[in-house]
Amino acid sequence: MAEIREVALPNTSDVYRPSDAIVEHSNVMAYARSRGFSSYEELYQWTLDNNEQFWADMASELEWFQPWEKVLDDSNKPFFKWFVGAKTNIVHNAIDRHAASWRKNKLAMVWEGEDGTQRTFSYHALNREVSKMANVLKSVGVKKGDIVTIYLPRIPELPMMMLACAKIGAAHSVVYGGFSEAALADRLAHSQSTVLVTADGGFMRGKIVELKKIADEAMARTPSVQTCLVVKRTGHTINMEIGRDLWLHELMGLPIAAADCPTEVMDAEDPLFILYTSGTTGKPKGVVHTHGGYMVGIYATLKMVFDIKEEDRYWCAADPGWITGHSYIVYAPLITGATSFMYEGAPNYPFPDRWWSLVSKHSISILYTAPTAIRGLMRFGEAWPSRHDLSSLRLLGSVGEPINPEAWKWFYSVIGKDRCPIMDTWWQTETGHFMITPTPVVPLKPGSATRPFLGIEADVVHEDGTPCGPNEDGLLVIKRPWPGMMRTILNDPQRYVDTYWTRLPGMYAAGDSARKDEDGYIWVIGRLDDVIKVSGYRLGTAEVESALVSHPAVAEAAAIGLPHEVKGNSIHAFVILRAGFEGSPKLEEELRAHVGHELGPIARPDAITFVSVLPKTRSGKIMRRVLKARAQGLPEGDISTLEE
Repeated sequence: MAEIREVALPNTSDVYRPSDAIVEHSNVMAYARSRGFSSYEELYQWTLDNNEQFWADMASELEWFQPWEKVLDDSNKPFFKWFVGAKTNIVHNAIDRHAASWRKNKLAMVWEGEDGTQRTFSYHALNREVSKMANVLKSVGVKKGDIVTIYLPRIPELPMMMLACAKIGAAHSVVYGGFSEAALADRLAHSQSTVLVTADGGFMRGKIVELKKIADEAMARTPSVQTCLVVKRTGHTINMEIGRDLWLHELMGLPIAAADCPTEVMDAEDPLFILYTSGTTGKPKGVVHTHGGYMVGIYATLKMVFDIKEEDRYWCAADPGWITGHSYIVYAPLITGATSFMYEGAPNYPFPDRWWSLVSKHSISILYTAPTAIRGLMRFGEAWPSRHDLSSLRLLGSVGEPINPEAWKWFYSVIGKDRCPIMDTWWQTETGHFMITPTPVVPLKPGSATRPFLGIEADVVHEDGTPCGPNEDGLLVIKRPWPGMMRTILNDPQRYVDTYWTRLPGMYAAGDSARKDEDGYIWVIGRLDDVIKVSGYRLGTAEVESALVSHPAVAEAAAIGLPHEVKGNSIHAFVILRAGFEGSPKLEEELRAHVGHELGPIARPDAITFVSVLPKTRSGKIMRRVLKARAQGLPEGDISTLEE
């Protein structure tokens, strides 16, 4: 790989240090002191040198039906096993132990609908609802080892149904409630689910999303589904096929839905869920996660990174249908005994201050969201958030893609009022939990995910596996196994080996490019297919986009590489302007010059197109391959994951 010379790394002299009070009272330093360390650096090194002991410490804070015989079994690489021989169930740690303790009357979940409806559940009430749903699932024939597909809007029944599946030993396959019938049908067919859970619809931006109608079309293409449980959310008229479709609320009112259901004893390595993740090519991969290691990994990371305290009101503003939602809306907050907030609607509906009004109204102390949402709300300026009291916030978080420094600083100063550290987390569906992330005690650099989490060994290497030098472009790898790692790809173990473990033998290849600075901070550039090679220099699309967004006229940007006879690739950018600005040839030239000034002449876009929207997946990631296909007049390929 060519060394980056003309392209500047974002200003690494920008360092934001945590206050002494944050460091002193943090969960991570409490653990460090318990191990006899006075600094985070000492603790981190110890977790590498004593890796199995560290993860055993984290596991020991949870309850197990039977202890493990071995922390890690690496005898059949890369099919690693964690907490071998242990018996557990993630629901025991997420609900049962709290419902049997003083926490039974503590709020587990606070939910608000887009229409203002509010519902709250204590740990006792959550236990009752999940047990009833588990008994309903049993009554329609679901048993240990089955896969149940869930296709629901962002309502409490979604996490409850996931927990109900896990409670009785069935794996859940959640399909995000914005996916098309084709995407749902593919996932139903691949998992061979006989039971589908959906809703009559959901609310988004004041309109009904016709989930049951989409589910009907998917089931017509998928003969495996025998039973469809339907949650009533909108109340509008839908088709209910006799013998197949059943109203969940009616079943929950019958004697079959007893409020007590035993939690199935599971092996630590038994499957917990399947989650399909799409690549740029090929069919979606069914990523398999298990009860034991995943439970330990998400618990340790949420506790240490977001510093969860009993009094917190925590809000992960993702959708439970994504891995972020699985790990950090549904399971980890409950395992830590936290009070978690969930909201049904869009961030800017009916007005751009909807989120900020919710932070104030519900006294949210931790807000974890995506750069896409931050940039989208940035467009509307500071006036909207400044209308609300955001003083309850103490920590912020970012997930999903590299956050450009400009958005980081806006989030930090305008929302966090220069006092809330931002936990910028890098991880994947495949990794299960945070891998590269600060904790509240780590000095922050805007745009960098900072350092690997405790016990995680990440690096940036050349194609031959040798480490890259400071600020040198390379491949992001993980050098040792970790508890929350995926175990395989459903029905295709060879694809698991080929996709993640063969490019650099002995290392997990993340599929991202990155670089490490002089302080060992990792800067994720983006997916390897989001790297543009111009005249021999490798430029991350994220770098070009960050440079564009740092201009006061630009709200959001996407950069792609197009074939060029001389340079190999030319850079073409698509830009959404902030309110009050209009596109013009003069502004285009100004933006091109601005990128050249920020990154170097090599990074100047050859062309800039002003647009009102960008094609995105429903999880908010820009689909650059679609832009590239459109720009070249080529077929757009699979767009089943494209936002409406």
